[in-house]
Amino acid sequence: MTRNITDFAPVDATHSPKFSQIGTFMRARWLPLEQVGDIDVAVVGVPFDIGTLYRTGTRQGPNAIRDMSRSLRFLNRHTLVAPFETARIADVGDVDVNPLDLDDSLTTIANAFRDMAEKGVRPLALGGDHTIPLPILRGLVSNGPVGLVHYDAHSDTSDQWRGVKVNHATTFRRAVEEGLIDPKRTIQIGLRSQMNTKDDLKWARDSEMTLVTMDDFEARGRAAIIEETRRVVGNGPAYVSFDIDGLDSIYCPGTGVPEPGGFSMRDAQLMLSGLRGIDIIGADICEVSPNLDVGNLTSLHAAHLGFELLCLLAESASNHAD
Repeated sequence: MTRNITDFAPVDATHSPKFSQIGTFMRARWLPLEQVGDIDVAVVGVPFDIGTLYRTGTRQGPNAIRDMSRSLRFLNRHTLVAPFETARIADVGDVDVNPLDLDDSLTTIANAFRDMAEKGVRPLALGGDHTIPLPILRGLVSNGPVGLVHYDAHSDTSDQWRGVKVNHATTFRRAVEEGLIDPKRTIQIGLRSQMNTKDDLKWARDSEMTLVTMDDFEARGRAAIIEETRRVVGNGPAYVSFDIDGLDSIYCPGTGVPEPGGFSMRDAQLMLSGLRGIDIIGADICEVSPNLDVGNLTSLHAAHLGFELLCLLAESASNHAD
């Protein structure tokens, strides 16, 4: 039986206060992961932080983001998109990762997202550390590499750390090597961390990724970067990955490696809304560590960014419906 959009209307705050009911994302309807084929867009938690090199705690991120999403309203002020009126959306809970085994967790994550892709569902993943885009892309991508829009203070294209080839600093290098993303259709925005050597970004540049440092961002301006993003990604399918530390650290104290000097929430919201019309097959918001947070500030901002991504995914699902 085909289920209608109205079957997945979120809880109405005029009838049930925002602090009540089960803590799904924006108090969306909950659906077992096994029934994901009934919807167009799935919000799914990936509580994984085995790939973290410094401060841990992102395994608690998905539920913290969900909790702070309770206050969100359902119509996007910038774009006038109402995602729950545009697509069938549900929160399908969390992928059951193995907290003691990185490889087993990567396989489990990939399998969960492969199942979604095979059923035509576009996921919004709540992380989790920034290792998770790799297994997510392993699950989603089956017909050649896709484009990538990546917001981050760090490029995440290192080769290895202490001999370990898969962690949150190597994600997108592995994704290129495995044919999951096209480096020529990849743009990384917000790069600004100190470097270990002058060659830290050499591999990314040599692979022909487009790198936008914060110096570039300030010199060229937000509108130009939005235009550049659309040019780089082009008309093909793309994935969006947002590391919360792309924001200036004043907005995200609750993350493993906060970096001063980043872009603002306003910049982030408008850069995301500037992706409208791109065929976005999936997205994530990562690196929220609530145990490091101050007043739930990081989780709140992640929830608002998650809403922007949800709007994009809902429109993509509607625009590319069979």
